[in-house]
Amino acid sequence: MKSSILSACLLLAGTAMAQQGDDLFDFIPQGGRTLAERAIASGDADFLDLLATANDAPEWIDFLSGLDMSAGLTFDDWELQTIADYLAYAGAIVDPTTLPADGRDMMLARCQSCHIVTVTVTQARSRDAWMATLGRTSHVDIPLSAAERAQLADYLAINAGLPIDVIPPELRAGGASY
Repeated sequence: MKSSILSACLLLAGTAMAQQGDDLFDFIPQGGRTLAERAIASGDADFLDLLATANDAPEWIDFLSGLDMSAGLTFDDWELQTIADYLAYAGAIVDPTTLPADGRDMMLARCQSCHIVTVTVTQARSRDAWMATLGRTSHVDIPLSAAERAQLADYLAINAGLPIDVIPPELRAGGASY
């Protein structure tokens, strides 16, 4: 009985900490996975059917731009490019309940191993510049495949370059950690 109560308390504490962690990074633009989850939740049958086929980013942009916006499913220009890139990298999605990681997920999981998040999200760079950074000696051992590096570079080229004033103050101090 005591172990069940302790387990329940630990689960609640872990959930609260995870929620706090999510809230701390809410200023970072949503990644393609989250945007795709939003589209899936809309229940648009055409979108759900198209998920099962592999399409390139321009095809996804054409399709998503033509969605019936009266259903409340709208995307800003950056969101449209982010979700289109993500879906192109994801290929055919057979099970929409288990979506692969997106560029935002990769940034939070991998970039913060050496940097505070501010170092990454405040830099406005082109895709080629991000690819060059990811190819530097200091970054080649990051456990990402070539496709994941390209996906991360695409995400950062679209979504990084945030002004420092949108970064929570507790994440601004310290600068680069290497």
